[in-house]
Amino acid sequence: MDLADSPAEATFRAELRAWLAAHLPAHRAVHPASDDELTLHPDRSFDACRAWHQRMYAGGWVGLRWPREFGGRGATLVEQLIFAEELIAAGAPPGVNTIGLGMVAPALMVHGTPAQKQRWLKPILSADEIWCQGFSEPDAGSDLANQSTRAVLDGNHFVVTGQKVWTSNAHRSDYCLLLARSEPGSTRHAGLSCLLVDMGAPGITIRPLRQLTGDSEFNEVFFDGVQVPRASLVGTLHRGWEVAVTILMYERQSIGGMVNLHFYIDRVLALARRQGGADPVARQRLAELVIAGRVLRLTNLRYLTRELNGQPVGAEGSVLKLTFTEAYKQMAEIAAAMLGPYAQLWGDQPRAPEDGRWAFQSLFAHRFGIAGGTDQIQRNIIGDRLLGLPR
Repeated sequence: MDLADSPAEATFRAELRAWLAAHLPAHRAVHPASDDELTLHPDRSFDACRAWHQRMYAGGWVGLRWPREFGGRGATLVEQLIFAEELIAAGAPPGVNTIGLGMVAPALMVHGTPAQKQRWLKPILSADEIWCQGFSEPDAGSDLANQSTRAVLDGNHFVVTGQKVWTSNAHRSDYCLLLARSEPGSTRHAGLSCLLVDMGAPGITIRPLRQLTGDSEFNEVFFDGVQVPRASLVGTLHRGWEVAVTILMYERQSIGGMVNLHFYIDRVLALARRQGGADPVARQRLAELVIAGRVLRLTNLRYLTRELNGQPVGAEGSVLKLTFTEAYKQMAEIAAAMLGPYAQLWGDQPRAPEDGRWAFQSLFAHRFGIAGGTDQIQRNIIGDRLLGLPR
């Protein structure tokens, strides 16, 4: 594999760097410097990150791989990778519509009707409409097919009743991609449907869940007789599992495909240099972390090559997701160990290292063992689909 940029890719990288150099300082002049960490100060920085997203949209940098007919640039996978690398290297704020861009839009492009694509894709791209994902349920755990939320077809509407949990950013979302049981008497993967639900519809109650970090990114959402137009059905009635599988493959790749974890690992290395005098055990752990970051990036590039050759994402997304989760936790643990008692100090305390970044990360890292399917589920998928282990 040749990891060097081609002439066209080098031109793309240079164009992006020039645009960032011109526009990122202008954004920073208006919004505080902490906006590069949406998760560190979510309530303060959401609007600022949305403003950055819309600045990138105006510059033509959002939805790079989307077809031009939907407002994208028709970029290559490699250009998308370059884009992610350069944004993180520059310290740019994160996006605010990742579920819309990375899960809802791909599902619509594969399974949506022409009218649905026309209605929904552009507002997703511009972040004029924010999306959440209504999959997980309190009684299902990691067994996604064990859906109890009902969507009963009544004329031209579905009537939705049930509860979802761990719904990221539901309290900020305009719409939800919902998985529900639409065929009475069905079980498991059969009889499910995917719906596009207006989060402002009567009968929806959103309750934020307070996390270890003190934030409330996750929510529980209750549906009490919510009416959803039949035209909001994505894919075929009662065959929503096909849509769900498409979404999950993209979701796991988007989490595990953090090929840029090495940029975050560089922060840990810089912290170690500032701390000085690392003992041999700590140095060994740092070396293992650097290796894990490089292995993750190369593994993702290997799968990227397969995708360039026309092969689907498939179960390999679980390998990336699991590898990333373990490396991210390792990164946070090492940083906390180096800081000792100071790792417990938060951003509002004057002696907190790096505005309390590592106190936050040491707790925040555990979410990735659940998001997109638990580590145990990923191991089951890898064993079953890739290794052929007995069930």
